[in-house]
Amino acid sequence: MKTALITGITGQDGSYLAEFLLTRGYAVHGIVRRATTEDAAKMANLAACKERVDLHVGSLDNYQFLRKTIEQAGPTECYHFASPSFVNYSLDDEISTFNESFCATHALVSALSECTPGCRLYYAGSSEMFGQTVASPQNEDTPLNPRSIYGIAKVAGYHLVRNYRDNQGFFVATGFLYNHESPRRRPEFVTRKITSTVARIKLGLEKTLTLGALDAERDWGYAPEYVQAAWRMLQQDRPGDYVIATGATHTVRTFLTHAFGHVGLRYEDHVRFDPRFFRPPEKVVLCGNTAKAVRLLDWHPCKPLAEIAAEMVEHDLSLVRR
Repeated sequence: MKTALITGITGQDGSYLAEFLLTRGYAVHGIVRRATTEDAAKMANLAACKERVDLHVGSLDNYQFLRKTIEQAGPTECYHFASPSFVNYSLDDEISTFNESFCATHALVSALSECTPGCRLYYAGSSEMFGQTVASPQNEDTPLNPRSIYGIAKVAGYHLVRNYRDNQGFFVATGFLYNHESPRRRPEFVTRKITSTVARIKLGLEKTLTLGALDAERDWGYAPEYVQAAWRMLQQDRPGDYVIATGATHTVRTFLTHAFGHVGLRYEDHVRFDPRFFRPPEKVVLCGNTAKAVRLLDWHPCKPLAEIAAEMVEHDLSLVRR
């Protein structure tokens, strides 16, 4: 039986991956902070599988805790999703953002290489690592040029784990995951802000939704499909890095149309502009070229954006009704 260790298991990606791996017959272990275990809302993503996973309570910046956990779990695969995932463009609290991402990655890969050198590691990269890019669509060879502390920390972690791969022979695969959505998306992300407010407007609890630029473009995919791509990376004979995306971009306006349209409303009747939420547009749009993932992983994005938006709205309707 294969054994997986997942950091960030209570998040969107970690929880979907835990459910998927259980269907594949894995023994699944997850690392959670103590504060998370005491917050029902933060544990909600694990509702469907909590009784079937082994949770280890501690912090990723505690090296001794990591060693003990790895020795107990004996993972054959490790999926490193834990990281501050919301890109703060005001650069507030940048030191903790960098430390939580990079230093935790350093402690984890070091402990894995010492305790379970045969373990395969998936490192969750991001399209934010390309940042102010010079080419679109981006592929695995596109230069990295991050413009946020989040992206900088991810690039630093990427070079770190690649160093373990190149110089120590450690099996590490990185996924440059573009925006991927689901009902488990955190509420501060624009897609979830939209769908949760649509639900409240439909049920008469709110009247308006306030946003910034509606023509900003994103390459939006479906989270459950993206975590399966991460799993496929660790099943390969050789480690590698892969862009995971849909290869198509849509505007916030398009997502609004899908979300409001699902409940029979027009976004034009409810959306208001607020300059506080305006984010400078990219000179070159972030859009992923997945040719390598298609060729080597046999991975393809499937769920259309309209269906993703509809699923998220239905989920938020059920939450508001409860």
